Amino acid sequence: MSLARDIAKFACNLSYEELPEKVIVEAKRRVIDSVGCAMGAWLSEPAKISREMAALSGEGCLTSIIGSRNRCTPDMAAFANGVMFRYLDYNDTYLSKEPAHPSDNIAALLAIAETFELPGDALILGIVIAYEVQCRLCDAFSIRKKGWDHVTYGAYSTVAGCGAMLGFTEDQMVHALGISGISGNAMRQTRVGELSMWKGCAFANASKNGVFATLLAKCGMTGPSEIFEGEMGFFNQVSHEKFELPKLGKDDDDSFMILKTYIKKYPAEYHSQSAIDAAEQIVAEHGNTFDVEEIEDITIATFTASYEIIGGEPEKWRPQCRETADHSLPYITCAALVDGTVTMETFDRSRFTDESLLSLVAKTKVVPNAELDKIYPEQGIPNIITVRLKNGKVYEKRVDAPEGHALNPMNNLDIEKKFRLLAGKILSEGQVEEALETLWELDNLQDVREIFASIIV
Repeated sequence: MSLARDIAKFACNLSYEELPEKVIVEAKRRVIDSVGCAMGAWLSEPAKISREMAALSGEGCLTSIIGSRNRCTPDMAAFANGVMFRYLDYNDTYLSKEPAHPSDNIAALLAIAETFELPGDALILGIVIAYEVQCRLCDAFSIRKKGWDHVTYGAYSTVAGCGAMLGFTEDQMVHALGISGISGNAMRQTRVGELSMWKGCAFANASKNGVFATLLAKCGMTGPSEIFEGEMGFFNQVSHEKFELPKLGKDDDDSFMILKTYIKKYPAEYHSQSAIDAAEQIVAEHGNTFDVEEIEDITIATFTASYEIIGGEPEKWRPQCRETADHSLPYITCAALVDGTVTMETFDRSRFTDESLLSLVAKTKVVPNAELDKIYPEQGIPNIITVRLKNGKVYEKRVDAPEGHALNPMNNLDIEKKFRLLAGKILSEGQVEEALETLWELDNLQDVREIFASIIV
């Protein structure tokens, strides 16, 4: 049996009735978190660009752009909404051999669910399946090491969730996986060096392509055979070696992958979350935020994946754009020490180009620590922050599992607080509360179009 057939068999045969209650609740939490992130990113330049692009798809379309009265085609809605979910780098994360932001899938699933007027429980099932497929692919193999971006796996996870919602046969699912996968290989250059707006748009593109492939397969289009095992397939051209997927599906109520993913407390790349937490603890011990001039130097001991992704490139010491700043471990840590925490304002141009703050970043050293690799990612994302003052005093804090990590999950009240913070920037208080009430009732909605009614800017 091929890997695509394995995925198809799982996606086509899991039912909503098999989902434990805590998995259903977790799916609702991720929709709330994702919609909040979209609202927080509404005014960003990439969000404006993506909405403008979506509007070009013409009149008479049925699918919503979150926050807008405009409608567009399903694939463009997946793109526009996906950009907003991802842009702030505030949506959820999964860490394994390959990192991922599995809530990126929700944009594609929403587009299909709305277009076909599906109920909320169908959307929840699609979310659980997409999380399962993407996270298991991340468990199986690191394509980052081969020069490919993690969103490449989104070509398969989005289709698995979308096809399941539409009741695909296994054959239809295999065709859709082939269509999406054949053109879904994204280069890792997206996240190397000085970053760009595309960093937050890359999975949205995978969502768009996944929706398009799903619709083609629904209409009867066949896809390339043996997308993974073929002579010119994934194993020979992308991973350059064969791998097996860890078991998909239910062993027990705790085995679903959505339960093993992490909601972010701070709007920054996930490997920095424990560094921010440690910096906040140091500020509390110090009694107040630090003046740049009182610090002699800072050392950040981190694990190898963190060093490679957010702590090893020279561009991280003088970020030129928001996208690089929120992927800079030295900048993020210094900002937390000087400002007391990290917020969306941390990534305003006026802040990440502030010469006083950058002078502190220049005195910061990031060191990979092999001992910390021993617990990553199963036991946490360990960062050790050491701050040495000019008066000789030294502060040091280590954090392994920051709030939001699967080992230290955020509670529902914290998720609602985050939603209110983000959505409240552009929606009225009444709209925010109505949206929250609707989203918590997702499993009871007869038509997911109800989600969009209160979320109009």
